[in-house]
Amino acid sequence: MNRLARAVSIDDLKRQARAQLPKMLFDFVDGGSGDEATLNANYRRFQGYALVGRALNDVSRRDQSVSLFGKTFPSPVFVAPTGSSGLLWPRGEAEVARACAAAGTVMMVSAGATLSIEEVAEAATGPKWLQLFLYRDRGITAEFAARAAAAGYEALCLTIDCPILGLRERDIRNGFTINPRITPRNALDACLHPGWWLRMARSPRITFRNFVGHGGGNIVDMARYISSLIDPAVQWQDIEWLRSIWKGPFIIKGVLRPSDAKRLLTYGCDGIIVSNHGGRQLDHTLATIDTLPAIVDAVEGRVPVLLDGGIRRGTDVLKAVALGASAVAVGRSHLWGLAAGGARGVERALEILTAEIDSAMAIGGWSSLGALTRDDIRIIGPRGPESCSVESWDPAGHGRSCEGAVQ
Repeated sequence: MNRLARAVSIDDLKRQARAQLPKMLFDFVDGGSGDEATLNANYRRFQGYALVGRALNDVSRRDQSVSLFGKTFPSPVFVAPTGSSGLLWPRGEAEVARACAAAGTVMMVSAGATLSIEEVAEAATGPKWLQLFLYRDRGITAEFAARAAAAGYEALCLTIDCPILGLRERDIRNGFTINPRITPRNALDACLHPGWWLRMARSPRITFRNFVGHGGGNIVDMARYISSLIDPAVQWQDIEWLRSIWKGPFIIKGVLRPSDAKRLLTYGCDGIIVSNHGGRQLDHTLATIDTLPAIVDAVEGRVPVLLDGGIRRGTDVLKAVALGASAVAVGRSHLWGLAAGGARGVERALEILTAEIDSAMAIGGWSSLGALTRDDIRIIGPRGPESCSVESWDPAGHGRSCEGAVQ
């Protein structure tokens, strides 16, 4: 049995990734902003919800496929956009693209990738969505949208929770910033991970390919330039402009308020991703699972609602689906696989999650994802799940009678 096959959970892949990566890079993926309260809440709050299975249902055949924007996917697990994946494995985004194509799932490609929009598209067939920001130079935003359309990307995903970069203290302490600081300590750490070092030494020089021609020549200059491009003055009318130049599905990522979700529909939004940027932006905000039901209720079924943040088990996926999510996106979970074994590692991460979903569906009595409803989930409070039944949810999706639980 090879090393990846011995990984039977996402946490196993994380341990393998930790062994492969220099500490600076491991912390870059693993860390969040500030106290990392939001980062930890994303994981912890899934434990505040319990699935309640249905007895004596025929589950001899189970279907976890989902349909979005006129296409059917074999699993509700999509891959979230992550910048700089090429630092973990040579041509990292191409590796992820091949894994997603093999799994038949969506790859959300970050404009901050180390490969270009076109290079990721050429790496493998399969559905891809481009994630970007509204930059100060709107011409760059328009250029990226046009390039994505020409390369066959099926949707555009606009992230709205990043007017400036969050203060990620692990990165600052490690010297991993937009102006990396090489110290004897982190240089030694890299040498202590020869597998990673040899792979990266053989790979082409890393830069942010989409921005070549717009900024400096090396990754440090380019990172500084990209950071300066992010526009903190973005307003609602800017979303309307981007919608007007993109003809396919238009998805907004970084929504936590039901009122914002509802308002986005008036600007032509075709989908919502409930996200707090994996705890890497605003610290001490809501875990995504806690705000999901209210956002689902706010949009009233007019657009699909997806969720990212904290998913590392198949049961986490089913909890999100029961609360109204059409699908989920995994960031760190697939990156641990990438760092552990390239494309095959990402495939392994997706295999683990889909196998866990299938097992939980069989045991829980759900033959399809559509069979899951809020009646299949309870909020667990200090007095136990009996005080936290689904009947305590109000129309906004918040608990009424569950003392000490999410209100």
